[in-house]
Amino acid sequence: MSIKTLPLFKQPREKLRDKGPQSLSDVELLMIVLQSGTKTHSVEKIAKSVLPNGSVKDILSKDIETLCKKKGIGVSKALLIVAVCEIAQRLYQIQNSPYIESASDILKIVSHIKNRKREHFVALYLNARHQLIKTYTVSIGSLDASLAHPREVFEPAIRCHASSIIVSHNHPSGDPLPSQQDILLTKRLQHAGELLGIEMLDHIIIAQNGYISMRENKYM
Repeated sequence: MSIKTLPLFKQPREKLRDKGPQSLSDVELLMIVLQSGTKTHSVEKIAKSVLPNGSVKDILSKDIETLCKKKGIGVSKALLIVAVCEIAQRLYQIQNSPYIESASDILKIVSHIKNRKREHFVALYLNARHQLIKTYTVSIGSLDASLAHPREVFEPAIRCHASSIIVSHNHPSGDPLPSQQDILLTKRLQHAGELLGIEMLDHIIIAQNGYISMRENKYM
């Protein structure tokens, strides 16, 4: 069942064309992204299952694996949804470009990785005024390790002309206390930044039970 099978007054694309994007609900916007349903699930039913509360906030924390568990959502549609979300987040970052002045500012940006089941290593690239230029997921590791080679961390920094960086990763265990590997990695990245002339301002470890700032706790 596709959007075309719906009554004309319910067809989101026609509504978008005639009345503009502001006239559409979050579910209707998602219906346009999904384009079609399945033999057993209409596109409207699938969209509502993905957005049970009728808000796009429902999908910000969902990954591809979680989306694929929804009936009518295969890998292709899951990838499409995640891609659209990423585009939206990048546009939001461009328009707002927050200034990073404290660990709490960093947490607002990386809090989405706090409850992930695997370690996500994220880098924040800043200009000379400590304004966010770009956020980039460097790697997604196993439950007990997150690999982040200095080359992978600093290459995007060079390309976007960043003056400094902040890195962050989550601990799926729930305990933010840094491991010996975390400490060694922090020092390695800090040294690489010194060689490149790109200052590493902090390394934030975030978990369900809180966070640790490596700089504030004198690990760097």
